[in-house]
Amino acid sequence: MAEKISLNADRSLKVPHHPIIPFVIGDGIGPDIWRAAVRVFDQAVSHVYGDERAVAWKEVLAGEKAYNETGSWLPEETTQAFRDYLVGIKGPLTTPVGGGIRSLNVALRKALDLYVCLRPTKWYPGTPTPVLHPEYIDMVIFRENTEDIYVGVEYASASEESKRLQQFLNNDLKLDYDFRANTGLGVKVVSEEGTKRLVRAAIQYALEQNRPSVTIVHKGNIMKYTEGAFKNWAYQLAEEEFGDQVYTWDQWEKTKAEKGQEEANKKQREAQDAGKLIVKDVIADNFLQQILLAPRDYSVVATLNLNGDYVSDALAAIVGGIGIAPGANINYQTGHAIFEATHGTAPRFADTDTMNPSSVILSGVLLFEYLGWDDVATTITEALAKTIKGKTVTVDFYNQMENATLLKTSEFADQIIANFSPVS
Repeated sequence: MAEKISLNADRSLKVPHHPIIPFVIGDGIGPDIWRAAVRVFDQAVSHVYGDERAVAWKEVLAGEKAYNETGSWLPEETTQAFRDYLVGIKGPLTTPVGGGIRSLNVALRKALDLYVCLRPTKWYPGTPTPVLHPEYIDMVIFRENTEDIYVGVEYASASEESKRLQQFLNNDLKLDYDFRANTGLGVKVVSEEGTKRLVRAAIQYALEQNRPSVTIVHKGNIMKYTEGAFKNWAYQLAEEEFGDQVYTWDQWEKTKAEKGQEEANKKQREAQDAGKLIVKDVIADNFLQQILLAPRDYSVVATLNLNGDYVSDALAAIVGGIGIAPGANINYQTGHAIFEATHGTAPRFADTDTMNPSSVILSGVLLFEYLGWDDVATTITEALAKTIKGKTVTVDFYNQMENATLLKTSEFADQIIANFSPVS
């Protein structure tokens, strides 16, 4: 019998053998890639567990389909379903033009307080890439998902609100800045609570997965009281809550100031030899260089919303593009999570059965890992990798490969299923 996923007292998930999982089919190419992905999901669960387990998929509406059927882009019933069932998955959604909801994705994240945007990035051999050594990329991005400029506090140029804010800044806060005519204004929001819960999740993940480091990516050299505070709160959280499990660059700086650089370097070597997690920081613009120059130096990354947006897409390009990049939006405190394709709707290719479904398939892999069904996740990942390496691919990869076989979206799913390894 199908049942809801629930939360245990220790905040771990209680997952029944037949969990009910809501899904949004998505707009544009969404139906094509979802039909392919869900067959892979169901066949993988059956391949691993036989009749013992199965997912009871429950469609909920959002985007164009929701608007056409209900007059609402995001019906309350859909948001409530994600609340009630804890875990869901969605395809790409159209952003409504004009007033109202800025972004359906952002609206869902806000409604459920999904404060972590999780974006793992790794290369699958054979995937076309613009770099020489994509195999050096193996990073997991923890992007803060509820704050920064995405809060949406901004005012149009020449608006009364913008003019009043300019006057307040100059008259009350003594900014003394000569605002140009027709200036739009926005507010950047960064809190201690928002920072610490993100960094806590990143460090816990790194420790559980035996990762070597967590890197705080920020622009604190310029935005000292927002991004700079993000860095400082991150180090504070690491030292206060994780103690002897971590060694921070902040500790290195303090040791250097008190006892000199040689002693600081010695302490860091001792920490690494003891297997401690290294928590370090990098300025955002430098990090965008480092992912090309020295990607092996980075493993888990914690960063703010806008930086995370840039970094995630840049890393995706290195390993083959956003079409193969999975994503998850998670609240580790409440258990709520929505897994999603990270690309757009590509309406020109709707109903053509041609697009790559890998982003939503790999987002499903993250979903199964979140449920603790790791064997299902591994089955799909290994089969997807084998399919790409065998050059049996959709048009996006086919156009960049030599001697490849062109498959439709549905045929790509068939090939992944055919490549499932025998269960031991």
